[in-house]
Amino acid sequence: MSTEAHPSAETGRTPPLARVVAWLTVPLYVAGICAYGLLTSSAGFWSENPAENVETVAFDIGFGAFAVVGAVLVAKRPTNPIGWILAVVALMLAIFLAGGAYATYVMVTYGRPDWLAVLGAWTFNWFWYLMLALGLIYLPMLFPDGRLLSRRWLPVAVLAGVTTAGNVLLNALVETIPVNEAPGYGIENPVGIEGLGRAEDLKIFGVLNGLFLVAGIGSVASVVVRFRRSRGVERQQMKLFAFVTVVLLGGAVLTAAVSDATGARWLDGSSFVLSMVGFVSLPVAVGVAILRYRLYDMDLVINRALVYGPLTASLAAVYLGGVVSLQYAFRVLTGGGSQLAVVVSTLAIAAMFNPLRRRIQAFIDRRFYRKKYDAARTVEAFSARLRDETDLDALSEDLVSVVRETMQPEHAGLWRREPGGGP
Repeated sequence: MSTEAHPSAETGRTPPLARVVAWLTVPLYVAGICAYGLLTSSAGFWSENPAENVETVAFDIGFGAFAVVGAVLVAKRPTNPIGWILAVVALMLAIFLAGGAYATYVMVTYGRPDWLAVLGAWTFNWFWYLMLALGLIYLPMLFPDGRLLSRRWLPVAVLAGVTTAGNVLLNALVETIPVNEAPGYGIENPVGIEGLGRAEDLKIFGVLNGLFLVAGIGSVASVVVRFRRSRGVERQQMKLFAFVTVVLLGGAVLTAAVSDATGARWLDGSSFVLSMVGFVSLPVAVGVAILRYRLYDMDLVINRALVYGPLTASLAAVYLGGVVSLQYAFRVLTGGGSQLAVVVSTLAIAAMFNPLRRRIQAFIDRRFYRKKYDAARTVEAFSARLRDETDLDALSEDLVSVVRETMQPEHAGLWRREPGGGP
């Protein structure tokens, strides 16, 4: 990248606008979220259900991670649009949520809006589409360097922009603006089109959403192609992004699907925890990847996750299956349950832990870390030969061969000092 196009890259200074955004993003986010909570509770719409309040706080913390990481990236990497996307998403959510809550409070309390309530309700009615486009389409497509994979992916970006603009326009021009959290209230839109009802009732709205879904699929395809083509540092960055997205967020979706299919309500809590951890981890992973902080430690994290995830699931299945089957056996034999089933199942998983972990580790190494696995096997085989080999020339050839197979250098050779040949 030419330093003439970005003077700040040459001087090491952050542009003034980037410094302002970096300093103000987090305070504005906190102020907006606090204002939203205060106005919602003052209007009498704060939920009495503790679980819903916990979910609200968790989402606030998740988007707070967007704000913090976005501010850091804007300050450290102002030429990369990823930081700006994270900061804008967080600020839009906080500011426009507060605006919608203000409109709700004014309408419930006074029954008629002032100009700020009109503005708050109007922006709240359409900002979601813009936020979703930034977070779900452009963030994955531009990660990690802030550029599209190639010009071939430009139509996907344009399609996302056109459909987003269409949805924003439809919701911005409705005749009556719905009021957040207060379904019985509406505000006359000063820029609305007479006779234009809810955007969701229009056929074109369904068409736009279908095209937006196509753009989303294109965005996912772009990430897959970039991952397959990536090498070196970019490969590590894509690994981190894919790990958080697939393992945490994908795990949350899978857990929720299993819960719905089996009726195991206790899995709902696990799904929510996984989704929140993934939600917070996503901007953190993006920040770590772009700033390249201890990026190569990611291989160890992925390896451990691939091993201990199936290990935990297997042991849990064995434990639950053992408890259920043994309790059934005790009922048949004695006519009642017994705590012995729990004890036996616990001892069984304790005995299985290490053998099962080693088997899963070996399978993961063979399947996903084949070069490392082959190198370890080669070294083990050489160690076994080393105990029995007495021919020095053959041993030297074996050593050079092992170095070539495991380290794969461009050139490999062995220098050996002959006995009595001097120092």
